[in-house]
Amino acid sequence: MNTILSVQDLNKTYQSGGKTLEVLNNISFSLSAGSTNAIVGPSGSGKTTLLGLCAGLDKLSSGDVELNYIKLNKLTEDQLAQVRNKYVGFIFQNFQLLPALTALENVMVPLELRGEKNVKARAIELMDKVGLADRGHHYPAQLSGGEQQRVAVARAFSNQPQILFADEPTGNLDAETSEKVEKLIFDLNKEAGTTLVIVTHNVELASKTQRIITLKGGMVVSDERINRFDFL
Repeated sequence: MNTILSVQDLNKTYQSGGKTLEVLNNISFSLSAGSTNAIVGPSGSGKTTLLGLCAGLDKLSSGDVELNYIKLNKLTEDQLAQVRNKYVGFIFQNFQLLPALTALENVMVPLELRGEKNVKARAIELMDKVGLADRGHHYPAQLSGGEQQRVAVARAFSNQPQILFADEPTGNLDAETSEKVEKLIFDLNKEAGTTLVIVTHNVELASKTQRIITLKGGMVVSDERINRFDFL
């Protein structure tokens, strides 16, 4: 199976008060295209930092990250933005919708950035898939947290990404809403054949993936593969 993401000897350090703070230490793993994966660990273990480096949102200190066989550490900021727009989708804990745009317009943004045709029709189709066909004209402030996250899910899949990074996607939602959003993510992911990488504290959510990578103190302390063919 093709490798969509390869991380080799990754290190990330920050300078703070004249001292070097080591956040990630010698991380190595690779992910197969179409797989579902969770990155778990206690607060401060480096999960979100690792996700940001894998997605090209931040620069690593040493090592290599290859996304779809492209070495991210060799790219300029503009080139990284192009790679993200072409291959990557994001879902964040705090939704990160643009408040001045309607729900439908938020879903249209990645498609417009790619210069796609039939942008509105594609966005309407995705809004329908996430159960919000009648809420497209509402602004984020007019939607509940669960509805905003469903819009964010539709936006994440709009550019048909090869890999989707989800950072605590249900962290701000109640249990019932979380379950609906989780099912939506896995269903759309399965339909699109996207590689899914979820950063989460939620053990139950992590257990629904095919692989669980556990971080502690900036290092991988376990890497568990689960033989799973039906996600939900």
